[in-house]
Amino acid sequence: MKKTAWSVLRVLLVLACVWTAARAETVAAPQASAFDEAALLAADTPPPLPPGFENEDEVKAALFSGKLHLLSPLMHIPVPDNVEEILDIEYGRVGDRPLKLDLYVPKDIEKPAPGLVFIHGGGWEGGSRKIYKYYTVRYAARGYVAATVSYRLVGEATWPACVQDAKCAVRWMRANAEKYPIDPERIAAIGGSAGGHLAMMLGYSAGVPELEGDGGHEGYSSAVQAVVNFYGPTDLTVERPERDHPLVLGLFGGKRYDEIPDQYALASPMYHLDTSDPPTLTFHGTIDDLVPIYQADTLAEKLKELGIPSEYRRIEGYPHGMDMAREVNLHCQWWMNRFLEKHLRGTD
Repeated sequence: MKKTAWSVLRVLLVLACVWTAARAETVAAPQASAFDEAALLAADTPPPLPPGFENEDEVKAALFSGKLHLLSPLMHIPVPDNVEEILDIEYGRVGDRPLKLDLYVPKDIEKPAPGLVFIHGGGWEGGSRKIYKYYTVRYAARGYVAATVSYRLVGEATWPACVQDAKCAVRWMRANAEKYPIDPERIAAIGGSAGGHLAMMLGYSAGVPELEGDGGHEGYSSAVQAVVNFYGPTDLTVERPERDHPLVLGLFGGKRYDEIPDQYALASPMYHLDTSDPPTLTFHGTIDDLVPIYQADTLAEKLKELGIPSEYRRIEGYPHGMDMAREVNLHCQWWMNRFLEKHLRGTD
């Protein structure tokens, strides 16, 4: 993982803010856009991706020239009439610290719906659950009960607090399955970057006592039935720059691998994989300089070796955070829709 990747993310965020301010009317009413999102997602083939890039400089040039269209984290996301938005739900509590999520529920549900838990990224040290509203409103409109969750960041609590909170969110979903209503046997974890890491941890470390935490809803399972991983790190023990990266060191409170190798392994999704683990869909860009592509390659190989149903979308020529580009986002949603339909609803 390289610090240079952060420059691309900063450019993405800055440009997204500029784009939002300059095109406020269009952002506020995406249904008026020149492209038909629903039609593209309903097509028999995925929306095409623009040709990829060789390096970060080409990505920046494409952003400035308008070849890629940014989805700003600050954009206004309207809630459809068929979706109920419930904000700031307390899903758990650690001491005096509340843990919160935002929930999006399809109106007029006739039977319990599959649940989706979205987990934001930010290197375990930043980020906001609000960025996944773009996804949650869409998936609620498609008939899922979708939550986007906050968790304790490393400035407040280091490893394993983040995964304990994420597991608590799944237990909360099961504890409240009758209220919303959610099918407790059909829950998926979805996340990007650090959130992708946590989604995989939910999928692969079910039943590990020290990772459950005491946030609440004991007696309910934190297992999930499907995982969608956007460019998350899969192995924090490797000797390449990963285990010495400032973000990884921050996750462990500054302690290096040589001091606590067992915790680095415990925090690595790869070390938890076995044949009982849930179906997994992975997206990863080949020019990702923050989480190198080989991390996803290795995961894909291991999932195949174990016979775990899996799909791997290796996005050629795209960097970390690639789904902030509208074109990439639509492409990924197309694959997500079919993966979730197959593994949570049992349709082909």
